[in-house]
Amino acid sequence: MADRPGHPPRAWQRMLSGRRLDLLDPSPLDVEIADIAHGLARVARWNGQTAGDHAFSVAQHSILVDDIALRYEPGLPAGSRLAILLHDAPEYVIGDMISPFKAVIGGAYKLVEARLQAAIHIRFGLPATLPEPVVKLAKRADRVAAYFEAVELAGFKAAEADRIFGRPRGFGERLALEPWPTAAAEARFLERFAALEAACGRG
Repeated sequence: MADRPGHPPRAWQRMLSGRRLDLLDPSPLDVEIADIAHGLARVARWNGQTAGDHAFSVAQHSILVDDIALRYEPGLPAGSRLAILLHDAPEYVIGDMISPFKAVIGGAYKLVEARLQAAIHIRFGLPATLPEPVVKLAKRADRVAAYFEAVELAGFKAAEADRIFGRPRGFGERLALEPWPTAAAEARFLERFAALEAACGRG
């Protein structure tokens, strides 16, 4: 819906929790995990171009990335896992823009995303800027997840996915991914978040 003529453009979003999140200057105080889980469970990966009766949500993807990261590093601290679970959390506000579109619009998107990510981190007791090893692990696990999502759900041939994402080592041919219903994705994301918060001593 467009803003009324003569009024400045609105740069905030009202959340179901009642919070009003300013996209230009997001405050950690306006970030709620219930809003994040609700939003991510309703944001579709791959622009919704996936097989199955349900969209493959960013919430389900986030849990998958945490699972993959833990396979790479079984002793990964709970705080690092929490950061990895939240690696796509800004998408509860800005949606999941596919990589080709991010390349088209460039820096403005990245700036908004970075501000939101920092506010989310601070809200949940994480450093605004994560340590480089955690960032690298999150990206590695994210690419593995993307590979299997591509070939199992998004219609990519293995050779094409190999070229774009790289074939993961140490995994079988498939992860047998099945998209979850929205309510299940939201509930499971909240459960994983609560478990990691508790393991951090903050739950």
